[in-house]
Amino acid sequence: MRHGMVLGDLRVQEMQRAGGGRSYTIVWPDVSVDEEADAFLRTYTSPGSQRTMAYFLVDHLRWRVREGLTTRSVRFRDLQRYMGAVGAQVAFPFGQPWRVPPKRAYSASALGIAAACLKGFYVYHCAAGGVNDGLRDAFSAGRLPTKADRSRAFLGHVKSSMPANPLAPTRAARRRHPKMLPDGAKEGLLSAVSTARDAMVVAWLSDTSLRIGGLTGLHLADLHLRENAPCGECSAPHLHVCQRWNNPNGAAAKSTAEWRVVDGVVTGGDIVRVSSAMVGAYFEYMTKEYAKYATEHGMLLIQLAGPGRGEPWSADAARGMLRRAGARAELPGRIKPHAFRHTFTNAVLEASGGDSMVAKTAGNWASAEMVDQVYGHPDLHSPQFTAALHTVWGQERE
Repeated sequence: MRHGMVLGDLRVQEMQRAGGGRSYTIVWPDVSVDEEADAFLRTYTSPGSQRTMAYFLVDHLRWRVREGLTTRSVRFRDLQRYMGAVGAQVAFPFGQPWRVPPKRAYSASALGIAAACLKGFYVYHCAAGGVNDGLRDAFSAGRLPTKADRSRAFLGHVKSSMPANPLAPTRAARRRHPKMLPDGAKEGLLSAVSTARDAMVVAWLSDTSLRIGGLTGLHLADLHLRENAPCGECSAPHLHVCQRWNNPNGAAAKSTAEWRVVDGVVTGGDIVRVSSAMVGAYFEYMTKEYAKYATEHGMLLIQLAGPGRGEPWSADAARGMLRRAGARAELPGRIKPHAFRHTFTNAVLEASGGDSMVAKTAGNWASAEMVDQVYGHPDLHSPQFTAALHTVWGQERE
Protein backbone atom coordinates (compact mmCIF):
# COMPACT_ATOMS: atom_id res chain seq x y z
CA MET A 1 0.00 0.00 0.00
CA ARG A 2 1.20 3.52 -0.74
CA HIS A 3 1.61 6.08 1.98
CA GLY A 4 1.17 9.83 1.81
CA MET A 5 -0.47 11.98 -0.84
CA VAL A 6 -0.76 10.39 -4.31
CA LEU A 7 -1.06 12.87 -7.18
CA GLY A 8 -2.28 11.95 -10.64
CA ASP A 9 -3.76 8.66 -9.46
CA LEU A 10 -6.66 7.18 -7.54
CA ARG A 11 -6.12 7.70 -3.83
CA VAL A 12 -7.76 7.09 -0.45
CA GLN A 13 -9.26 10.23 1.07
CA GLU A 14 -9.83 10.57 4.81
CA MET A 15 -12.80 12.70 5.83
CA GLN A 16 -13.66 14.13 9.22
CA ARG A 17 -17.27 13.61 10.26
CA ALA A 18 -19.33 16.53 11.51
CA GLY A 19 -19.86 14.90 14.92
CA GLY A 20 -16.28 13.62 15.16
CA GLY A 21 -14.76 10.40 13.88
CA ARG A 22 -13.48 9.61 10.41
CA SER A 23 -14.63 8.06 7.16
CA TYR A 24 -12.70 6.91 4.12
CA THR A 25 -13.49 7.01 0.44
CA ILE A 26 -11.60 6.81 -2.87
CA VAL A 27 -11.19 9.81 -5.15
CA TRP A 28 -9.87 10.37 -8.67
CA PRO A 29 -7.07 12.82 -9.54
CA ASP A 30 -9.66 15.57 -10.13
CA VAL A 31 -10.90 14.97 -6.54
CA SER A 32 -14.20 13.50 -7.74
CA VAL A 33 -15.43 10.58 -5.64
CA ASP A 34 -15.40 7.10 -7.16
CA GLU A 35 -19.08 6.33 -6.69
CA GLU A 36 -18.75 2.54 -6.91
CA ALA A 37 -16.00 2.43 -4.29
CA ASP A 38 -17.77 4.93 -2.04
CA ALA A 39 -21.04 2.97 -2.08
CA PHE A 40 -19.21 -0.22 -1.10
CA LEU A 41 -17.13 1.41 1.64
CA ARG A 42 -20.25 2.91 3.21
CA THR A 43 -21.36 -0.62 4.10
CA TYR A 44 -18.64 -0.64 6.79
CA THR A 45 -19.64 1.14 9.98
CA SER A 46 -16.21 0.75 11.59
CA PRO A 47 -13.69 3.36 10.39
CA GLY A 48 -10.89 0.87 11.01
CA SER A 49 -12.40 -1.74 8.70
CA GLN A 50 -13.40 0.97 6.23
CA ARG A 51 -9.84 2.27 6.09
CA THR A 52 -8.37 -1.21 5.58
CA MET A 53 -10.79 -2.03 2.77
CA ALA A 54 -10.22 1.37 1.15
CA TYR A 55 -6.47 0.81 0.84
CA PHE A 56 -6.86 -2.72 -0.51
CA LEU A 57 -9.57 -1.60 -2.92
CA VAL A 58 -7.66 1.40 -4.26
CA ASP A 59 -4.74 -0.86 -5.14
CA HIS A 60 -7.05 -3.09 -7.17
CA LEU A 61 -8.76 -0.15 -8.87
CA ARG A 62 -5.40 1.24 -9.94
CA TRP A 63 -4.52 -2.13 -11.46
CA ARG A 64 -7.92 -2.25 -13.14
CA VAL A 65 -7.30 1.13 -14.80
CA ARG A 66 -4.00 -0.15 -16.17
CA GLU A 67 -5.74 -3.21 -17.57
CA GLY A 68 -8.58 -1.18 -19.11
CA LEU A 69 -11.27 -3.03 -17.12
CA THR A 70 -14.48 -1.90 -15.45
CA THR A 71 -16.99 -3.50 -13.10
CA ARG A 72 -19.08 -4.53 -16.10
CA SER A 73 -16.24 -5.95 -18.18
CA VAL A 74 -14.02 -7.63 -15.59
CA ARG A 75 -14.11 -11.42 -15.54
CA PHE A 76 -13.38 -13.82 -12.73
CA ARG A 77 -10.15 -14.87 -14.46
CA ASP A 78 -9.08 -11.21 -14.45
CA LEU A 79 -9.51 -11.14 -10.69
CA GLN A 80 -7.43 -14.30 -10.44
CA ARG A 81 -4.76 -12.59 -12.55
CA TYR A 82 -4.79 -9.65 -10.16
CA MET A 83 -4.35 -11.95 -7.16
CA GLY A 84 -1.40 -13.56 -8.93
CA ALA A 85 0.10 -10.15 -9.71
CA VAL A 86 0.06 -9.17 -6.01
CA GLY A 87 1.58 -12.40 -4.72
CA ALA A 88 -0.90 -15.29 -4.81
CA GLN A 89 -0.02 -18.62 -6.44
CA VAL A 90 -2.09 -19.08 -9.58
CA ALA A 91 -1.90 -21.91 -12.12
CA PHE A 92 -1.57 -19.72 -15.22
CA PRO A 93 0.34 -16.62 -16.41
CA PHE A 94 -0.93 -13.49 -14.70
CA GLY A 95 0.95 -10.94 -16.77
CA GLN A 96 3.09 -8.12 -15.44
CA PRO A 97 3.61 -8.15 -11.66
CA TRP A 98 1.78 -5.31 -9.99
CA ARG A 99 3.62 -4.90 -6.71
CA VAL A 100 7.26 -4.45 -7.69
CA PRO A 101 10.15 -3.24 -5.49
CA PRO A 102 10.24 -1.27 -3.29
CA LYS A 103 6.68 -2.52 -2.70
CA ARG A 104 6.42 -6.10 -1.49
CA ALA A 105 4.02 -8.82 -2.55
CA TYR A 106 1.12 -9.36 -0.17
CA SER A 107 1.62 -11.76 2.71
CA ALA A 108 -0.72 -14.72 3.19
CA SER A 109 -2.92 -12.76 5.61
CA ALA A 110 -2.98 -9.72 3.30
CA LEU A 111 -3.98 -11.94 0.36
CA GLY A 112 -6.92 -13.18 2.41
CA ILE A 113 -8.04 -9.61 3.13
CA ALA A 114 -7.60 -8.66 -0.54
CA ALA A 115 -9.73 -11.63 -1.60
CA ALA A 116 -12.45 -10.66 0.88
CA CYS A 117 -12.35 -7.07 -0.36
CA LEU A 118 -12.70 -8.08 -4.01
CA LYS A 119 -15.55 -10.48 -3.32
CA GLY A 120 -17.38 -7.93 -1.19
CA PHE A 121 -16.95 -5.15 -3.78
CA TYR A 122 -18.10 -7.15 -6.80
CA VAL A 123 -20.89 -9.04 -5.04
CA TYR A 124 -22.21 -5.70 -3.77
CA HIS A 125 -22.38 -4.27 -7.28
CA CYS A 126 -23.42 -7.45 -9.10
CA ALA A 127 -25.99 -8.74 -6.60
CA ALA A 128 -28.91 -6.92 -8.21
CA GLY A 129 -28.28 -8.69 -11.52
CA GLY A 130 -27.61 -7.34 -14.97
CA VAL A 131 -24.30 -5.67 -14.08
CA ASN A 132 -21.96 -8.65 -14.42
CA ASP A 133 -23.92 -11.87 -14.06
CA GLY A 134 -20.94 -14.08 -14.86
CA LEU A 135 -18.94 -12.64 -12.00
CA ARG A 136 -21.92 -12.84 -9.66
CA ASP A 137 -22.34 -16.55 -10.47
CA ALA A 138 -18.61 -17.21 -9.94
CA PHE A 139 -18.84 -15.84 -6.40
CA SER A 140 -22.04 -17.71 -5.57
CA ALA A 141 -20.24 -21.05 -5.16
CA GLY A 142 -20.38 -22.60 -1.72
CA ARG A 143 -18.49 -25.24 0.21
CA LEU A 144 -19.31 -28.05 2.58
CA PRO A 145 -19.55 -26.99 6.23
CA THR A 146 -16.81 -28.09 8.58
CA LYS A 147 -17.26 -29.31 12.14
CA ALA A 148 -16.26 -25.85 13.34
CA ASP A 149 -18.89 -24.23 11.10
CA ARG A 150 -21.59 -26.46 12.50
CA SER A 151 -20.58 -25.81 16.11
CA ARG A 152 -20.67 -22.05 15.62
CA ALA A 153 -23.99 -21.85 13.75
CA PHE A 154 -27.51 -21.97 15.13
CA LEU A 155 -29.05 -25.26 13.92
CA GLY A 156 -25.65 -26.06 12.47
CA HIS A 157 -26.49 -29.75 12.19
CA VAL A 158 -28.86 -29.01 9.31
CA LYS A 159 -26.44 -26.85 7.32
CA SER A 160 -25.46 -28.34 3.96
CA SER A 161 -23.47 -25.45 2.47
CA MET A 162 -21.37 -22.47 3.56
CA PRO A 163 -20.32 -19.34 1.63
CA ALA A 164 -16.92 -19.61 -0.02
CA ASN A 165 -14.51 -17.21 -1.65
CA PRO A 166 -12.84 -18.79 -4.70
CA LEU A 167 -10.25 -15.99 -4.77
CA ALA A 168 -9.00 -16.69 -1.26
CA PRO A 169 -5.66 -18.51 -1.01
CA THR A 170 -5.59 -21.95 0.53
CA ARG A 171 -5.71 -21.42 4.24
CA ALA A 172 -2.55 -22.46 5.96
CA ALA A 173 -2.62 -23.94 9.42
CA ARG A 174 -3.30 -21.31 12.05
CA ARG A 175 -0.12 -19.93 13.57
CA ARG A 176 0.09 -21.69 16.91
CA HIS A 177 2.82 -19.62 18.49
CA PRO A 178 1.86 -15.94 18.28
CA LYS A 179 4.59 -13.44 19.04
CA MET A 180 4.94 -13.03 22.79
CA LEU A 181 6.85 -10.48 24.79
CA PRO A 182 10.47 -11.40 25.54
CA ASP A 183 11.22 -12.72 29.02
CA GLY A 184 11.42 -9.95 31.59
CA ALA A 185 9.73 -7.44 29.29
CA LYS A 186 7.44 -5.93 31.92
CA GLU A 187 10.23 -5.37 34.42
CA GLY A 188 12.58 -4.06 31.75
CA LEU A 189 10.03 -1.62 30.40
CA LEU A 190 9.10 -0.33 33.86
CA SER A 191 12.76 0.36 34.56
CA ALA A 192 13.13 2.22 31.26
CA VAL A 193 10.08 4.53 31.34
CA SER A 194 10.36 7.96 32.93
CA THR A 195 6.75 9.01 33.63
CA ALA A 196 3.90 7.67 35.72
CA ARG A 197 1.71 7.66 32.60
CA ASP A 198 4.10 5.39 30.71
CA ALA A 199 4.44 3.08 33.72
CA MET A 200 0.65 2.88 33.91
CA VAL A 201 0.44 1.96 30.21
CA VAL A 202 2.94 -0.88 30.72
CA ALA A 203 1.08 -2.13 33.81
CA TRP A 204 -2.35 -1.95 32.18
CA LEU A 205 -1.25 -3.71 28.99
CA SER A 206 0.57 -6.38 31.00
CA ASP A 207 -2.35 -7.26 33.28
CA THR A 208 -5.19 -7.20 30.73
CA SER A 209 -5.91 -8.04 27.11
CA LEU A 210 -6.50 -4.40 26.17
CA ARG A 211 -5.69 -3.38 22.62
CA ILE A 212 -3.84 -0.10 22.25
CA GLY A 213 -6.83 1.56 20.55
CA GLY A 214 -9.06 0.55 23.43
CA LEU A 215 -6.57 1.76 26.04
CA THR A 216 -5.93 5.17 24.46
CA GLY A 217 -9.66 5.54 23.81
CA LEU A 218 -10.64 5.18 27.49
CA HIS A 219 -12.48 7.98 29.28
CA LEU A 220 -12.38 8.50 33.02
CA ALA A 221 -16.09 7.65 33.10
CA ASP A 222 -15.26 4.16 31.80
CA LEU A 223 -13.23 3.31 34.91
CA HIS A 224 -14.96 1.63 37.83
CA LEU A 225 -11.91 0.96 39.96
CA ARG A 226 -13.66 0.02 43.18
CA GLU A 227 -15.79 -2.85 44.36
CA ASN A 228 -19.56 -2.81 43.80
CA ALA A 229 -19.50 0.00 41.25
CA PRO A 230 -22.90 1.56 40.45
CA CYS A 231 -23.07 -0.04 36.99
CA GLY A 232 -23.96 -3.31 38.75
CA GLU A 233 -22.31 -5.42 36.05
CA CYS A 234 -19.22 -6.56 37.94
CA SER A 235 -18.67 -6.50 41.69
CA ALA A 236 -14.86 -6.37 41.38
CA PRO A 237 -12.89 -3.33 40.15
CA HIS A 238 -13.16 -3.14 36.38
CA LEU A 239 -13.34 -0.89 33.35
CA HIS A 240 -15.66 -0.65 30.33
CA VAL A 241 -14.11 -0.65 26.85
CA CYS A 242 -16.53 1.37 24.72
CA GLN A 243 -16.31 2.03 21.00
CA ARG A 244 -16.32 5.78 20.31
CA TRP A 245 -15.51 7.24 16.91
CA ASN A 246 -15.41 10.88 17.95
CA ASN A 247 -12.44 10.79 20.33
CA PRO A 248 -10.24 13.84 19.71
CA ASN A 249 -7.09 11.68 19.52
CA GLY A 250 -8.61 9.39 16.86
CA ALA A 251 -8.34 6.32 19.11
CA ALA A 252 -11.19 3.82 19.03
CA ALA A 253 -11.81 0.41 20.55
CA LYS A 254 -12.30 -2.49 18.19
CA SER A 255 -15.13 -3.88 20.30
CA THR A 256 -18.63 -3.39 18.95
CA ALA A 257 -20.39 -4.35 22.18
CA GLU A 258 -23.27 -1.98 22.92
CA TRP A 259 -22.82 0.54 25.71
CA ARG A 260 -24.69 3.52 27.10
CA VAL A 261 -24.70 6.03 29.91
CA VAL A 262 -27.46 5.60 32.50
CA ASP A 263 -27.78 8.37 35.13
CA GLY A 264 -24.19 9.37 34.45
CA VAL A 265 -22.88 5.80 34.79
CA VAL A 266 -21.31 3.93 31.86
CA THR A 267 -22.77 0.45 31.32
CA GLY A 268 -22.11 -2.21 28.70
CA GLY A 269 -19.14 -2.43 26.36
CA ASP A 270 -16.44 -5.01 27.04
CA ILE A 271 -15.94 -5.38 30.78
CA VAL A 272 -12.30 -5.90 31.80
CA ARG A 273 -11.23 -6.81 35.33
CA VAL A 274 -8.33 -4.79 36.74
CA SER A 275 -5.55 -5.79 39.11
CA SER A 276 -4.42 -4.00 42.26
CA ALA A 277 -1.18 -3.08 40.45
CA MET A 278 -3.24 -1.36 37.76
CA VAL A 279 -5.19 0.62 40.37
CA GLY A 280 -1.95 1.66 42.06
CA ALA A 281 -0.40 2.78 38.77
CA TYR A 282 -3.57 4.72 37.96
CA PHE A 283 -3.55 6.74 41.19
CA GLU A 284 0.18 7.41 40.83
CA TYR A 285 -0.45 8.86 37.37
CA MET A 286 -3.57 10.79 38.36
CA THR A 287 -1.98 12.54 41.34
CA LYS A 288 1.43 13.27 39.81
CA GLU A 289 0.66 14.12 36.18
CA TYR A 290 -2.99 14.07 35.18
CA ALA A 291 -4.16 16.57 37.79
CA LYS A 292 -1.34 18.91 36.80
CA TYR A 293 -1.75 18.99 33.02
CA ALA A 294 -5.12 17.61 31.88
CA THR A 295 -7.59 19.82 30.08
CA GLU A 296 -11.38 19.41 30.09
CA HIS A 297 -11.73 16.50 27.67
CA GLY A 298 -12.34 13.62 30.08
CA MET A 299 -10.00 11.10 28.44
CA LEU A 300 -7.58 9.00 30.48
CA LEU A 301 -4.22 9.32 28.73
CA ILE A 302 -2.79 12.77 28.05
CA GLN A 303 0.27 14.34 26.45
CA LEU A 304 2.84 15.44 29.00
CA ALA A 305 5.04 17.69 26.87
CA GLY A 306 5.00 19.91 23.80
CA PRO A 307 2.37 22.33 22.53
CA GLY A 308 -0.39 19.75 23.02
CA ARG A 309 0.38 19.12 26.68
CA GLY A 310 -2.75 18.09 28.51
CA GLU A 311 -4.55 17.01 25.35
CA PRO A 312 -5.46 13.33 24.66
CA TRP A 313 -2.55 11.03 23.86
CA SER A 314 -2.75 9.04 20.62
CA ALA A 315 -2.29 5.32 19.99
CA ASP A 316 0.66 6.01 17.69
CA ALA A 317 2.37 7.99 20.45
CA ALA A 318 1.86 5.06 22.84
CA ARG A 319 3.36 2.65 20.30
CA GLY A 320 6.38 4.92 19.91
CA MET A 321 6.85 5.11 23.67
CA LEU A 322 6.86 1.31 23.97
CA ARG A 323 9.27 0.94 21.07
CA ARG A 324 11.74 3.44 22.56
CA ALA A 325 11.42 2.01 26.07
CA GLY A 326 12.11 -1.47 24.72
CA ALA A 327 15.25 -0.21 22.98
CA ARG A 328 16.47 1.51 26.18
CA ALA A 329 15.83 -1.67 28.15
CA GLU A 330 17.79 -3.60 25.47
CA LEU A 331 14.92 -6.02 24.96
CA PRO A 332 15.19 -8.17 21.83
CA GLY A 333 12.97 -7.26 18.90
CA ARG A 334 10.47 -4.46 18.62
CA ILE A 335 7.99 -4.14 21.47
CA LYS A 336 4.47 -3.96 20.07
CA PRO A 337 1.27 -3.45 22.09
CA HIS A 338 -0.44 -6.55 20.67
CA ALA A 339 2.32 -8.78 22.08
CA PHE A 340 1.04 -7.91 25.57
CA ARG A 341 -2.38 -9.30 24.59
CA HIS A 342 -0.89 -12.57 23.35
CA THR A 343 1.31 -12.93 26.42
CA PHE A 344 -1.57 -12.25 28.81
CA THR A 345 -3.90 -14.75 27.12
CA ASN A 346 -1.20 -17.43 27.09
CA ALA A 347 -0.50 -16.85 30.78
CA VAL A 348 -4.20 -17.07 31.71
CA LEU A 349 -4.57 -20.27 29.71
CA GLU A 350 -1.65 -21.88 31.50
CA ALA A 351 -2.76 -20.65 34.95
CA SER A 352 -6.28 -22.00 34.41
CA GLY A 353 -5.02 -25.46 33.51
CA GLY A 354 -5.80 -25.06 29.82
CA ASP A 355 -9.38 -23.84 30.27
CA SER A 356 -9.98 -22.03 26.98
CA MET A 357 -13.31 -20.58 28.17
CA VAL A 358 -11.53 -18.81 31.03
CA ALA A 359 -8.90 -17.48 28.63
CA LYS A 360 -11.59 -16.41 26.16
CA THR A 361 -13.47 -14.44 28.80
CA ALA A 362 -10.37 -12.91 30.36
CA GLY A 363 -9.02 -11.91 26.97
CA ASN A 364 -12.33 -10.87 25.37
CA TRP A 365 -11.64 -13.17 22.43
CA ALA A 366 -14.32 -14.02 19.88
CA SER A 367 -14.42 -17.75 20.65
CA ALA A 368 -12.90 -20.35 22.92
CA GLU A 369 -12.13 -22.47 19.85
CA MET A 370 -9.87 -19.75 18.45
CA VAL A 371 -8.06 -19.46 21.79
CA ASP A 372 -7.55 -23.21 21.85
CA GLN A 373 -6.21 -23.29 18.29
CA VAL A 374 -3.79 -20.42 18.75
CA TYR A 375 -2.63 -20.87 22.35
CA GLY A 376 -3.60 -24.43 23.23
CA HIS A 377 -0.23 -26.02 22.62
CA PRO A 378 1.93 -27.83 25.15
CA ASP A 379 5.02 -26.28 26.65
CA LEU A 380 7.93 -28.17 25.09
CA HIS A 381 9.83 -27.92 28.36
CA SER A 382 7.03 -28.75 30.79
CA PRO A 383 7.44 -31.80 33.09
CA GLN A 384 4.18 -33.27 31.74
CA PHE A 385 5.35 -33.01 28.14
CA THR A 386 8.73 -34.50 28.97
CA ALA A 387 7.15 -37.34 30.97
CA ALA A 388 4.81 -38.18 28.07
CA LEU A 389 7.72 -38.38 25.63
CA HIS A 390 9.74 -40.60 27.94
CA THR A 391 6.76 -42.91 28.30
CA VAL A 392 6.33 -43.18 24.53
CA TRP A 393 10.06 -43.64 24.02
CA GLY A 394 10.23 -46.27 26.74
CA GLN A 395 12.88 -44.31 28.59
CA GLU A 396 13.22 -43.75 32.31
CA ARG A 397 13.17 -40.25 33.63
CA GLU A 398 16.54 -38.74 34.39
